[in-house]
Amino acid sequence: MDITSLVIFLVIGAVAGWIAGQLMKGRGFGLIGNIIVGIVGAILGGFLFGQFGIAASGLIGSLITAVIGAIILLFIVSLIKKA
Repeated sequence: MDITSLVIFLVIGAVAGWIAGQLMKGRGFGLIGNIIVGIVGAILGGFLFGQFGIAASGLIGSLITAVIGAIILLFIVSLIKKA
């Protein structure tokens, strides 16, 4: 992975975290926390989609995958946080 790919990955994760934070009102962790959740969620989304044989192609596909992963991660973390 070259530096350009890494920067694109981080930007997609950051945007995905922000979008997930907006969609999951009341379950976010602030701007910085949601960006971190988005980056981790991008990894989670890529893993989950890969398990189902779904490949995200292009910028929009990667963003959708990252947003879904971030929403799942926010949901799981909010369940753990309540317990």
